[in-house]
Amino acid sequence: MSFRAPTPIPFLRIGLRARSTIGGQAFRLCVLVLLLVGAVMDRSYAAEQRAIPAPTNAAELSPMAPVTLDGRVLFKVRGVSAFPAEQRAALTEQRLREVASNESFSLDSLHVEEQRDRSLLKFSDELVMTIYDADAEIEGVSRHLLAEAYQRRIKAEVAVYRHDRDPEILFTHTIYAVGATAAFLLVVYLLVLAFRRADRLLEKRYKAKVEGLEIKTFRIVQSERIWSGIQSSASLLRTLLILFPLSIYSQFVLSLFPWTKALSGRLLSLVLDPLRTMGLAVIDAVPRLIFLVILAIVIRYAIKLLKMYFTAIQQGTFFLSGFDADWAMPTFRILRSVTIAFALVVAYPYVPGSDSEAFKGVSILLGVIFSLGSSSVVANTIAGYTMIYRRAFKVGDRVMIDQLVGDVTAMRLQVTHLRSLKNEEITIPNSTILNSSVTNFSSLALERGLILHATVGVGYETPWRQVEALLLEAARRTEGVLQNPPPVVLLPSLGDFAVQYELNVHSDRPKDSLQLLATLHRNILDLFNEHGVQIMTPAYQDDPANPKIVPKDQWFAPPATPPAT
Repeated sequence: MSFRAPTPIPFLRIGLRARSTIGGQAFRLCVLVLLLVGAVMDRSYAAEQRAIPAPTNAAELSPMAPVTLDGRVLFKVRGVSAFPAEQRAALTEQRLREVASNESFSLDSLHVEEQRDRSLLKFSDELVMTIYDADAEIEGVSRHLLAEAYQRRIKAEVAVYRHDRDPEILFTHTIYAVGATAAFLLVVYLLVLAFRRADRLLEKRYKAKVEGLEIKTFRIVQSERIWSGIQSSASLLRTLLILFPLSIYSQFVLSLFPWTKALSGRLLSLVLDPLRTMGLAVIDAVPRLIFLVILAIVIRYAIKLLKMYFTAIQQGTFFLSGFDADWAMPTFRILRSVTIAFALVVAYPYVPGSDSEAFKGVSILLGVIFSLGSSSVVANTIAGYTMIYRRAFKVGDRVMIDQLVGDVTAMRLQVTHLRSLKNEEITIPNSTILNSSVTNFSSLALERGLILHATVGVGYETPWRQVEALLLEAARRTEGVLQNPPPVVLLPSLGDFAVQYELNVHSDRPKDSLQLLATLHRNILDLFNEHGVQIMTPAYQDDPANPKIVPKDQWFAPPATPPAT
């Protein structure tokens, strides 16, 4: 029995009014699930009905093979395991052709010779076939009556066989074929002339109108495409008009000669049988297609419901404890893929042709190709989702990945895009990022400030307090350097020729780190030159006669330009 949802129209109307709400989407999903269950129950009942075995008779259980002459079926014969029906039919056909081709065997010489357990059909003394009691049992008549029926049929077909091969008949039919060929060529010639005239008339009357239609629609529809569609339709019509006389001509000419007469009878069926088979297959697949349509609608609304839910999380209108809003859309995409995969598993048995060996072979081949060629794709996709949930960085952060520094411009499932400090586009596979160390310059910059440092080496003869004061003054003069927390000067090492000083400053502008460091270095050079402090790096072996400093009056030596007063 089939399941029907009660009063479906009010339910659907209520669902339409609640379209914009998550509850409305859920309600519509429930209604569609009920319809899907009903369709499954209908299909199960139909499958049970088809599973009931139909009654059979002896003729259906017996292997049979047709006996033909010039493509016409005379009758069917039964076979046994030792002498199959196909072999028996082929042997009978061979004997019939030999007898029919030999004019010495008259039609009146065909007779039935009765024996105790069989009947023999003979032309004079030449055996044509043997009829057994089992043959008569299948036909439901006596063996004698069956032998007489076979005798009359063979006599009539042999007469037709010899008539069709009569030299006078063949000559007459050849003349008919030549005349039919001439008529067909004349018809094709007239059709070609008519087609050319129709093309000129069509182009003269309608091409200008098509171009005008393009102007009226502001080039929404291009005239070339419209005209190309019209020409394609005309070409299809020409092909059909030529195929019609061609089929009549072919069938007539082939039917004139005995060697091709069988083909003439099947010529139309060669075209119509595939169309009939496809039509019957479509009709048989209608219940499956209805199930697939209902399943697609259910999955569509389920995905829409998931999207509304995670969009609300992303926009902040709905909250989940411990769930980051940046995870919303990636999680939605994962659940969408899982839902679609589940739908494909459910839909697979209902796909027309899924139970055929060809379909299974193609599926296995595609699976092997996908598994062999998509290992890197799958690895990068998994790495992409892993990075999203690791929260190592986000779009807009400045990062360093495998010695590559840049700003994150896009995070995709396969690759991550960086814009380098030289304004270069860098594409890094996600699997490479997952296996590399990532330095994020932006994640803590706004909370604690990014620490920038500058290192100088100064000789031992310069008081370290003076050097420390100069470095702190350079930090104060640099715009963009935070004064809270205050800059710090460290002495990481006492070298062979100089003391190493490291100035550490904080900045909340990680994307301007290069400009800030450049400005900080300029201020350090200016202050050290102003106070006559010599920077000792790189190291040297002997003190020069004069200190290696730049006098103030030479700070803006050409081509440098002093700032405006």
